[in-house]
Parts: sequence; C-alpha cells; structure tokens
Amino acid sequence: MREYELEILNQYDIEIISTRKVRGAFFCETNEGLMLLKEAGISDGRALLLYQLLRQLSGSGYENVDLPIFTKEQELISTSRDGTRYMLKHWFGGRECDVRREGDVLEAVRNLSLLHQKMRWEPDPEDDAADPATGEALCEDGTQAAENVKMPPAGRHLKEEFLCHTRELKKVRAFIRKRRNKGKFEALFLQHFEKMIRLATRAAEQLETSGYETLYEQSICGKRLVHGDYNYHNVLMPAGVHGTSDGWGCRERVATTGFEHFRMDVQVLDLYYFLRKVMEKHHWDVKFGDAMLEMYSRIRPLSQAEIEYISLKLIYPEKFWKVANAYYQSNKAWIPEKSVEKLETAIRQTEEKMRFVEQIFAFHL
Repeated sequence: MREYELEILNQYDIEIISTRKVRGAFFCETNEGLMLLKEAGISDGRALLLYQLLRQLSGSGYENVDLPIFTKEQELISTSRDGTRYMLKHWFGGRECDVRREGDVLEAVRNLSLLHQKMRWEPDPEDDAADPATGEALCEDGTQAAENVKMPPAGRHLKEEFLCHTRELKKVRAFIRKRRNKGKFEALFLQHFEKMIRLATRAAEQLETSGYETLYEQSICGKRLVHGDYNYHNVLMPAGVHGTSDGWGCRERVATTGFEHFRMDVQVLDLYYFLRKVMEKHHWDVKFGDAMLEMYSRIRPLSQAEIEYISLKLIYPEKFWKVANAYYQSNKAWIPEKSVEKLETAIRQTEEKMRFVEQIFAFHL
C-alpha cells in the first residue's frame, strides 16, 4: 500500500496487521477483523444515513453487513492528501455469489427476502428532526425535500420512469431518421423500434390499471427500503459452502454489501433487478426463474400487486432503451462495433424475456 493510503488508515483507531490490494479497493487485516478500504462515492450526509441503516440491521439480528467505521475524529469519510475520499467498512471472508450455481442464486434470493423483512427506515430517536410527522407529511403530498438528509429519498414513480424512457426512445428514433448516413446500429434500431415501443406502450397501459399506485404509496408511507443495487457482486457466500434450494448446510450466513443506493421504494424492485441480472445469463430459463420467485415467496409471500409490478418491469424494454440512450449521449461520428453488439444482445434478450413473461405471468402482446 502506498504511503498516503497508509496515512488514511492512520486516521482510524485500529491496528493494521496487513493489507492486500484488490480491484478498486484494499483488504485490511486488523485487530478488529477483516475490513475493506474503498473510495467513497457518497456525501457525508448520505454516509450518516447509510451508517444508521446498517446499524439498525445489525441490531435487529442481520449482522452480516458492511458497517462503516468511524475515524478518530468521528467521521465516516476520511480524506487523503490529494482530496480522495475513502470509507473503511467491516468485511467478510468468502466469495461472491456464483450465478452459474443454482444453489448460490436461490440462497441469494432467500437472503433478499429475509433482508426485506427488516428493511424499514427507523428514525434515530436521538435526532430531533426525525419526527414521525415527517413521514406523515410525506404520505399526504407524496413529496420530500431534496435536501432533507434526515430521511432516505423516495424512489422514482414507475409512471414517471416509463414516460421518461419512452420519450427518450422516440427522441432517438427522430434523430436517427434525420441522419443521412445510417450505419448498422441505426438500421437495427429502426428495424426493431416499433416492436419495442409496443412493449413500452403496453407496460404503461397496464400500469394504469394495476395495483402499483397503492403499492407505491404504502411503500413510501411505511418507509420500506430497497437495497438499490442487489446483484451477485454484493452478495458474499460463506467460503467453502455451496448453497442448496433448502438453504445452507451450516451456521455460516450470507453477507450483504453495497447499500449505498438504498432508498424508500417498492421492495420487489430488488427482486426484479436480481432476477433480470441472473436470467440474462441463463437465457431466461423459465424453470430456474420460477424457482427464484418461489424461493422468495417461501419467506416473504408476494402480493398480487407485487407480482404485477415485477411483470410490468419485465415487459418494458429497459435494456433496449439503455443501449439507445447511451448511443444518443455518445459521439455519434463513429459508432464502435461494441455498441452494435450491445444492441443485438438487447434485442435477443428482450425476445427471450418476453417468452419468459408469457409463461410465468401469462402475458400476451
């Protein structure tokens, strides 16, 4: 470890035994166990909210989370001489969830359902600003001050998300139509645009008649929290133990990390995100996907509104929009072959996904 990074660790009241560099961070063996030093991409206020959440989870029996460490100056963020901001967290031995192993994936889903049972924002009783009336005001008008650091933010309403993404897709189409010289990317986009916009329109229409509005209001008023980035990189499996559909064969437990994007929202957003990430690598295998949904429901039963929500998120052509939006924001004088490959993958995965949705949710376009 470089000298100025050692200076960072000297800001903490711990004894460093050894360090080891990993991708974008440092593992630190200390007198208080394994820790991870990593650049902090959040504000001081957000760091305090993160600490409060993880302390709450630890106190409720969910101890395997990457709780940040305070510096000697009682700060959660330390700063190097060049201004780089760091956060030191408790860490865990083990390995990342392996999406190729069904047992790992199902155990990660089980872990998510257990986590969701405890993910509800509890105001700090020592904080005068954390008044129950804050939550009531939020429920009445559905808004929250952006600068209010005493409460995590509310997630984006799905109707707003769909409208915004659809407008952007239409903007990309209008731009491409005006281009005189159209390459492979532009031709492929126009070829599949109508099919994708039909999916987007259908998702928006079904949203209007679904139970989402009530589900969203209940989630925000109930201060229910989502992890915000629940993927296999943030789920650590006990070393040397392989999951089964019935759980672990020993007392070791899964660890969950990377809560920086947590917020108040519909909790099965995490399930949708993890399901999509895994299914993309398994070509939307219906049997495997159904097993994931069943495992989650075994611990935390899914309501009809939550099932509708997952299906709506799946119907919307999110990957197609993501690739198209990246194209629109880029330098379009030269389109790399990689962008064409990403668009081809998005189209293929959307077709596979829709077959999955048809069989799991009985959806027909």
